[in-house]
Amino acid sequence: MDFDLILVVGLLIAAFSLPAILSAFSESRPPRGAALMVMIGGGMIAYAVTQRPGGYPIDEIPEAFLRVVGRLIN
Repeated sequence: MDFDLILVVGLLIAAFSLPAILSAFSESRPPRGAALMVMIGGGMIAYAVTQRPGGYPIDEIPEAFLRVVGRLIN
């Protein structure tokens, strides 16, 4: 299993949930979908960090993004 891909997808899901959270709060409605997205993204991030030997230091996350994008382009 590719932990770089799981980490990157989890980070993207969590990042895209932030506008949904702000939108829900600004319209005075509960952010159910956004909360689900945060939980899914957080779970993917936690799984990738805990299952990869040595984990992911903060300075290695941009390199993981580049590795995933490089594989998609190639």
